[in-house]
Amino acid sequence: MTPKARLYLVDDEADIRRVYGDVLTGAGYLVKRFPNPTEAFAAAVAAVPDLVISDVSMTGGGGLALLAKLRADKATARVPFILMSGIRKAAADQADGLDQGADDYLSKPVSAALILAKVAAVLRRFAAPEELGDRLKTHGLVLDVVARTVTVGGKRVSLTRKEFDLLTALLRKTGTVLTVPYLLETVWGYDPADYSDPHTIGVHVSTLRRKIGPKIAERIVAVPGLGYRFEA
Repeated sequence: MTPKARLYLVDDEADIRRVYGDVLTGAGYLVKRFPNPTEAFAAAVAAVPDLVISDVSMTGGGGLALLAKLRADKATARVPFILMSGIRKAAADQADGLDQGADDYLSKPVSAALILAKVAAVLRRFAAPEELGDRLKTHGLVLDVVARTVTVGGKRVSLTRKEFDLLTALLRKTGTVLTVPYLLETVWGYDPADYSDPHTIGVHVSTLRRKIGPKIAERIVAVPGLGYRFEA
């Protein structure tokens, strides 16, 4: 069977690597297992994976440090990343991980069904289907979905991963109110049943507005009690 995708599993517990690795391998994924972030990062730079799954707290460095290194390296900056932890499971921990660029955050122990569903969901979001192969343009702003670049008035604007995804979601549905649960699920990968704090979105909207300039920023309108809308 041809592997669905190449995954890197990073955890300092051998049992975790064995159990979760076997679950993912059994589902058709090609899984490489690493006991620490150092080995995982070196391997990722040499052969970029389709997805990294990493524990948050490990001896020899944690998942957040690995995430930061991958995001800072041009070759691995766009690699989807799932964090998991059996210790740091609070909502604040999950929010912090997602704000730092993770695409999902799982609490251990993770059932086989859930980890497979989450991996599939994240990979779908980054599959770049044909419909995403375009450029979104409005009022001097150009967003290239595939290249993941944004320019305003011809000048490059540096956005974080979540800011870019948030802006893309708003532009794709111009004129439509995107609710807080929709944005948390679509952009952050949260399950709205578990996390529904609008503050996460509000902080990113604020920084996004500042970066894209007042002319376009004023078109991102907050709809009290519902969410946000990009006005044409």
